[in-house]
Amino acid sequence: MSEQDKRERDQRNARPTGRGSGQPARRPGDRKPYGRPAPAGEGRPARPERGPYGRPAPAGEGRPARPERGPYGRPAPAGEGRPSRPERGPYGRPAPTGEGRPARPARGSYGRPAPTETGRDTRTPQRPYGRPGSRQARPGGQAAPGVTKPAERDRPQTILSRDARSAALLVLNRVLNEGAYASLTLDEVFGNMRLSPQDKRLAAVIVYKTVEDLLKIDFALGQFLQDADALNGKVRNILRLSACQILLMDKIPDFAAVNEAVELTRASGLEDMTGLVNGVLRALIRGKETLPWPQPGEENHDSVMHSIPAWLAGLIQASYPPDEARQIIAYRNPSHATTLRRNQVLISQADFEAMLARKTTWEVSPGMVEGAVRVQGASSLAKDLDFLAGRFSIQGEGSMLAVQALNPGVGATVLDCCAAPGGKAMYMAELMQNTGRVHAWDVHPHRVDLVYAQAERLRLYNIRPAVRDATIYQERFEQTMDAVLLDAPCSGSGVMDNKPDIKYRLTPEGLEELVALQARLLETNARYVKPGGTLLYATCSLLPQENTDQVKRFLAAHPAFVMDELPPGFPERFRPLYGEMGMQLLPHRDGVEGFYIARMKRQ
Repeated sequence: MSEQDKRERDQRNARPTGRGSGQPARRPGDRKPYGRPAPAGEGRPARPERGPYGRPAPAGEGRPARPERGPYGRPAPAGEGRPSRPERGPYGRPAPTGEGRPARPARGSYGRPAPTETGRDTRTPQRPYGRPGSRQARPGGQAAPGVTKPAERDRPQTILSRDARSAALLVLNRVLNEGAYASLTLDEVFGNMRLSPQDKRLAAVIVYKTVEDLLKIDFALGQFLQDADALNGKVRNILRLSACQILLMDKIPDFAAVNEAVELTRASGLEDMTGLVNGVLRALIRGKETLPWPQPGEENHDSVMHSIPAWLAGLIQASYPPDEARQIIAYRNPSHATTLRRNQVLISQADFEAMLARKTTWEVSPGMVEGAVRVQGASSLAKDLDFLAGRFSIQGEGSMLAVQALNPGVGATVLDCCAAPGGKAMYMAELMQNTGRVHAWDVHPHRVDLVYAQAERLRLYNIRPAVRDATIYQERFEQTMDAVLLDAPCSGSGVMDNKPDIKYRLTPEGLEELVALQARLLETNARYVKPGGTLLYATCSLLPQENTDQVKRFLAAHPAFVMDELPPGFPERFRPLYGEMGMQLLPHRDGVEGFYIARMKRQ
């Protein structure tokens, strides 16, 4: 290397170049690719044109036009000008060749091509989440406007979800096979299962409907079963549940009720019974229009058609005029509303009405008794915050009338002999303005706990709950009470429309035992009434054996007691019903529970 070359090298290494250095900045054009020196020449040569993927473009004058690209980056066919983009078919495939752009094919359900016809098909109605739609049910059974009728293969909506059907079957098994109470069992099952409010309502409806018309359903199934009583209890209840939907409800198609019954049988571990369930229900569907129902005048007509035990129907028919007896037997509560009343100690009427106005999901209407309101659409009332705060109680209007007929005074000493769960004791304590003392007895400790809980919730401090058998005489209470309320254990025949399982639980022998128990209770607890005091006897029964006959026997054996008039504050609309031997309230006539009330006084 010559000395001049060395000096030039040293200068390049020792002195910076570029901006501010006094040396010309190095330019990319001075170098060949990969850092090699550019050829010597005047000025910077033009950058060579590049072809695809960085390769040198073919030699020629000027820069060539960029070649057109076809699908997937491939070179387009040679031709003049840029070709139009090819039409795409389904899934990105090229559309068939033709002049102009073809219309997009109509799509059917799940992206399948719709049947071909002139023009584009109307798009299949969609349900939420993009699923194909079907006719949407509306009140009155009308389809939503603008929604087409579903195809035959589309399965309609069922009335019950799988969990709701399982819950309904569980309740029926306990009620019909084990003798449990329907209302309590529903509360327990709903508390242990995660069901939507709608599923809870529907499950409760179908349970009550099945129990309410049980004998009618069994009669229909009996036409297609050789020995219904020999069936497994769970299978029989699946048949009852499904027959109720087929015969008495129109919210679910017949074939869907059959499919659900078979699925429920299989889910219950009874695979070998699915054929029987399927066959019996399909036979019921085919023959339901020609079932040999008992005709009026036949001996079993009322029992079968109104699902009431024949012996109980006979008692009612023997106790009332024929027309009234038929109305009593045939009556069904149209609303099944829940009756509430305000806590008169804790909340004013104005505040109570304001509270009800805030319950936007409740349907509230006035009751037949002043101070009572009827509510529909309220679920889990026992968990309502206002209920837990003691602002209102749940109590039937017949029960309220019994307390109003007693009308305990401020500062009085009162005994409620059979108090649990405590509704009447609480109402008396409120009418007494939290003064005096209300003794509330019950023979079962766990039921006395309910009375304690009620008193604490309502902040009533004049109640004295106690575990006592009211048939056993307590000498220290002899003639110490200003008033005694005996709402005696009874058949419950006055509330069959609200608690339909009661009528199947009652037997002739059980009724005789109840009548004897009522007589003992009257005999014992009348001794606690002081002279001039009041004895009020009440039942939720429609049967004279438990009501007027019971009072007549008592008065005949105890001349110190006489029938007494109703107090001044008793509701005027019910006063005409009070006769020589008390008052019998009838659900079909009076719009409240069937209740008997007799007010007596010790002379």
